[in-house]
Amino acid sequence: MNGPVKRFEPRQPLFLVPWPVLVLIGLLCTAYAAYRLAPLTLQQQLIVHYALIPAVYSGGAYGIHLHGLWFAVPFFSYQFIHGGLEHLGINCVWLLPFGSVVARRYGASLFFIFFLLCGALGALAHLVANWGSLEAVIGASGAISGLMGAAFRMMDPILPMLDARRDHRGLLPIYSRQIVLWSLLWIGINIFAGLTGMGAGPSVQLIAWQVHIGGYFAGLLLAGPFAWLADLNGEAPATR
Repeated sequence: MNGPVKRFEPRQPLFLVPWPVLVLIGLLCTAYAAYRLAPLTLQQQLIVHYALIPAVYSGGAYGIHLHGLWFAVPFFSYQFIHGGLEHLGINCVWLLPFGSVVARRYGASLFFIFFLLCGALGALAHLVANWGSLEAVIGASGAISGLMGAAFRMMDPILPMLDARRDHRGLLPIYSRQIVLWSLLWIGINIFAGLTGMGAGPSVQLIAWQVHIGGYFAGLLLAGPFAWLADLNGEAPATR
């Protein structure tokens, strides 16, 4: 006697994190391990040469004068230096949700470019706001803030009673009430944390709040052009 016909559903992957996000987390962890395993004197040299130090640009601090392409290197290299496991862990956890949204929309190559560019623009915001400072800035949180800004424009509205209209690229407009509310909240949190030091452990203090805000607004503004590039290139979303 025949029994009921069983329907076999395709197996879903255990983790739905796009592979570019996992690769990026792997790179951050590898860079941290290499940094921590280096001798103390080499660690200090890495900070001086590859962290973002505004005084290097304003007055050649530590005898460093950047020329040519080396002028731009710290804007990108600082993103891969972390002061401790707590600092690294917070950034990796933060990267998972927002990076996944952006990677699925843009595809792998544009995702990596977007990440680095938001981090560089966040560094630029810090440099302008802290011209002449000797404090070294490290970490990927400025770039991840940019991913968050872009992800907010891609997400469905949390509050359905608010205006949820989207532009032709499927993004929430920057002037929509959701984005304005999220942006004001993010600015307020960062200014409060920056002025009080609340929520910053001994390693996380190396990250300035201006980097977060600069990277976030870079993500908001660049989300549209990168969505246009992704549609133009027809790059397959990186879903696995």
